[in-house]
Amino acid sequence: MAESRTTAKIFNYPRNAWYVAAWDYEVTRTPLARTIAGTPIALYRTQDGTPAALADACWHRLAPLSMGRVIGDDLQCPYHGIRYNSTGRCASMPAQETINPSATVPSYPVVDRYRYVWVWVGDPALADPALIPDMGQMTDPEWTGDGELIYADCNYQLVLDNLMDLTHEEFVHSSSIGQEELSESEFVTTHTDTTVTVERWMLGIDAPPFWLKNMRDKFPGFEGKVDRWQIIRFEAPSTIRIDVGVAKAGTGAREGDRSQGVNGYVMNTITPERDRTSHYFWSFQRNYCLDSQLITTQLRNGVHGVFGEDERMLKAQQAAIDANPDYEFYSLNIDTGGMWVRRILERMLEAEGLAPAVPPLRGSAQLVREVV
Repeated sequence: MAESRTTAKIFNYPRNAWYVAAWDYEVTRTPLARTIAGTPIALYRTQDGTPAALADACWHRLAPLSMGRVIGDDLQCPYHGIRYNSTGRCASMPAQETINPSATVPSYPVVDRYRYVWVWVGDPALADPALIPDMGQMTDPEWTGDGELIYADCNYQLVLDNLMDLTHEEFVHSSSIGQEELSESEFVTTHTDTTVTVERWMLGIDAPPFWLKNMRDKFPGFEGKVDRWQIIRFEAPSTIRIDVGVAKAGTGAREGDRSQGVNGYVMNTITPERDRTSHYFWSFQRNYCLDSQLITTQLRNGVHGVFGEDERMLKAQQAAIDANPDYEFYSLNIDTGGMWVRRILERMLEAEGLAPAVPPLRGSAQLVREVV
């Protein structure tokens, strides 16, 4: 595919979509403030543990409800004490027996799933929980792991670009997971109307430090070559699961037998806060040594260090984009997955009547021919 260019402007974000607002343990009986796709929200739990999501502004004087307190199933405004139930209707007003019928605040569909609290800030009539992206390894008893929340000082699209092309590991993460074979190996990109998959195999190579340690956790004293894989799967609008691992070379991992290796899933879901900031939720899940809390903690800390390197790069990239607002990005073969992601997001925005901030990508005919 010939290189193409696209203007490096900030992307809008769809609103008719499920976004992760918080880890489930973050949402308690104490209100939590979080901005999701440009919408300030107050999150809390009712007495039976059900999550609720209200606009973070009181009907009366726009005081932040997240600064208030939960009483029973109601959220009380910290300024004048007006209380709202979980649907956003006023439950009581101080010094008034009659409640003004207009005293409501927007409420948002909210679902507990996969250890996360998901919120829909668009048209509530379209909020089908079946549309929540698959993150099954987060709760499957055959897998275990842990993760964190990164507050990313960049547009969410830059995080998606970063995850859809892992050749940057050779340069940004050279001391842990990077190696020359990442750039040298071939990859296959496929897509549907809502998903993009990029698959890469590296056969008969040396394991980088991160994966060598994991092989030795499962196979003490391991030495030798490995077959390594990265299978990146995007689900609209902003969830990316990465099937990763290594196995003893030539033992059939590519054909489906991964028993002689270690397999992980890097689970990523990125929630736009505003145009230049994002909430980046991630977890590393594994299907080996399930009872070892030590390995869980070591993996979480190791991935934390790797993602810290990404975070610094993305923040610097955002600053450069802001300083060069008319610059046009060049897109290479390695950007094919990210380019398809942008196309899907463009279509979602168009369906909502929103004009994408990024114009259509150039070289589209050749892109279509080369993507299987």
